Amino acid sequence: MAMQVVNVGLVGYGFAGKVFHAPLIGAVAGLRLTHVASSDAAKVQRDLPQTQVVANAQALLAAPEIDLVVIATPNQSHFALAQQALVAGKHVVVDKPFVIHASEGEELARLAAARGKVLSVFHNRRWDNDFLTLREVLRSGVLGTVHSYEAHFDRFRPQVRAERWRERDEPGAGVLYDLGAHLIDQALCLFGRPQTVWAQTAVQRSGGKSVDCFRLVLGYRDRTAVLRAASLVRNPGPRYQVHGTRGSFIKHGLDPQEDALREGVPPGAPGWGQEAPALFGEIAFDSGALRIGGRVETLPGCYQAYYGELHAAIADGKTPPVPAREAIDVIRVIEAAMKSANLGTTIDLA
Repeated sequence: MAMQVVNVGLVGYGFAGKVFHAPLIGAVAGLRLTHVASSDAAKVQRDLPQTQVVANAQALLAAPEIDLVVIATPNQSHFALAQQALVAGKHVVVDKPFVIHASEGEELARLAAARGKVLSVFHNRRWDNDFLTLREVLRSGVLGTVHSYEAHFDRFRPQVRAERWRERDEPGAGVLYDLGAHLIDQALCLFGRPQTVWAQTAVQRSGGKSVDCFRLVLGYRDRTAVLRAASLVRNPGPRYQVHGTRGSFIKHGLDPQEDALREGVPPGAPGWGQEAPALFGEIAFDSGALRIGGRVETLPGCYQAYYGELHAAIADGKTPPVPAREAIDVIRVIEAAMKSANLGTTIDLA
């Protein structure tokens, strides 16, 4: 039986659309990028000469041959564009973070269900090589019951780039919605929804208008998850520190897929998502009377797996990667974190 071809329209050809979505869509058999909505037609045609460029999202949504719409635009526009795409009868992918407010996500989830359409959110860092490896370590049980989890996403970006919407003082801007969405999503994948959220946020850079540093503490009955991101970290420490009743896992370094995509390396190229042995995680655990320690070879990262699973959801009725309900939980934690930081108190999640 021939594979069903899903025609894709991409709204937005800035960093997310150009670097992530277009090449990842192109790497998956069964997906065909046919339209891009962008104000820079020359850039799109230079990169994607076989793709039709339209001026705006409305023109793209009017194309009857498009099955799936991918929204890679500034965060404030996600809700309205996703709503319009679902009303137009399209399946929808929204770049993370899903929406600004959880109530918006709930409305979109109801609309997708009523229309019988797939609605998914591009939380690509579920397919980071380090996170895939960490999940396997936890599934193996060698650490025992995890009681302490700490994850960092630190960068050194001392200069504020005022022209970037993520750096402005507006809803959905700042690192809590940007990098925080990744860290929160990963923690929820591992441990589920927390009982409490405590947060501290700051604007540390001179001239900064949006949050560029945060520390979150997610409280669970039997463990604590600490999540941190900052923009003034010249020499980052461990990416993950995980401690359990029988052992510990420590991991440095950052998945290389984003850098490869920036450089134009096609997804799935030789060595894709792999890293040098010097960055392999360190593990130590007890097994009976034995104390065992060493390195854990990092599994390859695979961002294109997101779109492979998405095709299966549309064509074969499989569960979509990152269902809307899971992405809504991420936004609930972000909203609780903002409230906690403003009030200086711990927030209970009902």
